[in-house]
Amino acid sequence: MNKKINLLELCLSPDLGGLELYMVRAAKALDESMNVLSVINPSGKLEQYYQGTPYRYVTLKKKSNLVMFASARKLAQIIDEHEIDIVHLHWTKDIPIAVSAKVFSKRKPKLVQTRNMTMTRFKNDFYHRFLYRNIDLMLPVTHQVADQIRTFIPESVRPKVEVLYMGSDRPELLDPQEIDALRKELGMEDTFAVGMVGRINEAKGQHLLIEAVARINDPSVHAYFVGHEMKKGYTDQLRAMAEKLGVGERIHFLGFMKNPHHFYQACDAVVLASKRETFGLVLIEAMQVGTAVIGSNSGGVVEIIDDNETGLLFEALNSESLAEKIALLKDEPLKHRLAEAGRIKAEKVFSNEKQFEALKTILMNEKI
Repeated sequence: MNKKINLLELCLSPDLGGLELYMVRAAKALDESMNVLSVINPSGKLEQYYQGTPYRYVTLKKKSNLVMFASARKLAQIIDEHEIDIVHLHWTKDIPIAVSAKVFSKRKPKLVQTRNMTMTRFKNDFYHRFLYRNIDLMLPVTHQVADQIRTFIPESVRPKVEVLYMGSDRPELLDPQEIDALRKELGMEDTFAVGMVGRINEAKGQHLLIEAVARINDPSVHAYFVGHEMKKGYTDQLRAMAEKLGVGERIHFLGFMKNPHHFYQACDAVVLASKRETFGLVLIEAMQVGTAVIGSNSGGVVEIIDDNETGLLFEALNSESLAEKIALLKDEPLKHRLAEAGRIKAEKVFSNEKQFEALKTILMNEKI
């Protein structure tokens, strides 16, 4: 019997979003076939997903770049102590500490990065050449990101590149009575509920949805926002904006939800309005439960939504275009057609089981 691979899943991000939760899901999905150890930030929000579970993890305090080498040496000790074969990292800011740890360690593990972020400039200076020379494989989450990697990293130091979409957990589906009860609990009764899930900040485009609602001359159209406020006071700014536009009573902030799958099912449509969303896991999660989706026509979103087939695309940063797409979904037959086609595509292309099976195959390939 072949010896199990010892895999280290690394994410020292202090935030909680799709990138961070993907790391947790990857660690748990791969645990049966590999010996998995997760390394996370003690000041972050990921520990709650490990406490009380059989999944192994350790915390590592990430220092600033000036004193990063102390953390890198500690990570190297963890690598050697647990005889790690592969380090799988997710947060781009963890590349320097992962590469340094590889250099310091006796094991010299393979480094694999799931690339969630866009790349917009050449990486041809000595520092970046050193970093990318020490990464063995990059797994961009879209073909767009793969093209950027090939464009901006010199071929002489470029790691192997293989596109691997992110998947989503199989959701718990509610029955119609449960959905009605949830809509009542969330104040969605008698509304056309448009949902948005993600960090509350300008880049995610909550202001665009508020503007779109104001453009729609239909008091039944309401927007519901789920997510953490990233900058204190920004939610109040958005509320003030809604009041100024005369739609304050149609804009609702629901706070953070640990599992938003139920929320998606209570919505008539789910919107992703970011201009530069690398992928768009929110859209896939909504599609999985049979909710119609609308996304901006940029970034990785265009690899998820086939316009007017599995969802609708609007012109990025254009609230008038977004309003037009929302209004289209008031047509029930169209809404249901798009929602069902989206559900089928999500199951066929973006299921966790298929994507993590592909990830396992890649990591167990000795040619990394």
